[in-house]
Amino acid sequence: MSASENLKPKIVTLSAVEVTNQQSQINNQQSSWYESWFDTKYYHILYKERNYREAQIFMDNLTQYLNLPEKAKVLDLACGKGRHSIYLNQLGYNVIGADLSENSIAEAKKNENETLHFVVHDKREPFEEKFDAIFNLFTSFGYFENEEDDIKTLTAIKNSLSEYGFAVIDFMNSNYVIENLVENEVKEVEGITFYIKKYFLDGYIIKEIDFEDDGKKHHYVEKVRAFTLEDFQRMFDQVGLYLLDIFGDYKLKKYYKNTSERLIMIFK
Repeated sequence: MSASENLKPKIVTLSAVEVTNQQSQINNQQSSWYESWFDTKYYHILYKERNYREAQIFMDNLTQYLNLPEKAKVLDLACGKGRHSIYLNQLGYNVIGADLSENSIAEAKKNENETLHFVVHDKREPFEEKFDAIFNLFTSFGYFENEEDDIKTLTAIKNSLSEYGFAVIDFMNSNYVIENLVENEVKEVEGITFYIKKYFLDGYIIKEIDFEDDGKKHHYVEKVRAFTLEDFQRMFDQVGLYLLDIFGDYKLKKYYKNTSERLIMIFK
């Protein structure tokens, strides 16, 4: 059922219990949205036009800034199909790409070599080995309902860093995003028309995605906590991480609270 159909008035009268159960089902779908949406082919179709050159420039700038040693061990946490991991490996680093999506990892594994590997992994769990750099890129944070899980993720990052390692979170600048939300968008990709609705609600930036394919209607939700720099600083303090630097875009220009598109944080 599409989002627009959900908004239509119903003739059937629901009891209070039925209403509560229905709302619970909706909340459950939203709370685990990343497990289903990222594992579908439609996620990759919708976002197929991502700027790969921009991603490469970001990796160039970031690795130069961090001055990583030759053949440094790098973890790309929440790597998707591995576009950043593959390029980092081409730069000469030993890279592990990790993601919860089995389908994404299966696709990424086609690019494996002696110094590039991909694993299915929950980012809340630390790795046994230590890394010189851990990258969490393209707003791959803030998916959980409970902040405790975000704290677990930061703790896992801390425990997976080598003594001289650095970590990077590339997050949206929530202040900028909320002020510039495009509420409704229609996007056609590979013959599929995606109807996208965005809004800010209860501390989350939510995106509802409706489309039809092969005669079936599909509805997915992206729900990301609108964390601010102050939120991250608070969580870093709780975990014992130290914020070293902040940037506002992929060229590593200065971060401005209201005008920067990204919130890129270097910490350890």
